[in-house]
Amino acid sequence: MKSVTIYTDGACSGNPGKGGYGVILIYGKYKKEISAGYSQTTNNRMELLGVITALKALNEPCEVKLYSDSKYVIDSITKGWVYSWQRKNWIKSDKKPAQNVDLWKELLPLLKIHRVEFVWVKGHADNPGNERCDFLATSAAAGDELLEDMGYNG
Repeated sequence: MKSVTIYTDGACSGNPGKGGYGVILIYGKYKKEISAGYSQTTNNRMELLGVITALKALNEPCEVKLYSDSKYVIDSITKGWVYSWQRKNWIKSDKKPAQNVDLWKELLPLLKIHRVEFVWVKGHADNPGNERCDFLATSAAAGDELLEDMGYNG
């Protein structure tokens, strides 16, 4: 398996509000950046969409080290919460519905294709990959050609 390093970040102005995600994929000497902005969304949706977009950009199963400053994404996966929500028909332990189910349903199959190690990084703490992704995400959210987040139902 190829080893790929990925950085992702999501941003939202207002939360909900205009949002965007930024992604950096690094394989050897190659680096690719991806970003997109949305007219009405949430920060957590953008964090998830960044991870989904990054993994979908891989052309074959890979060993991935994925860096994110999103405790929501990292903890939901590494602590197994999302798998529990899935088993319980997307109901959390507090009996409330899980949020962003459409995106979790898109992400979970990708985690079966790739071997992903999730690494939390503190946001805005001088991590160059995270800082660049934040710039990509906030720039995309501030752009003129914003997409519609079809799954956002706020």
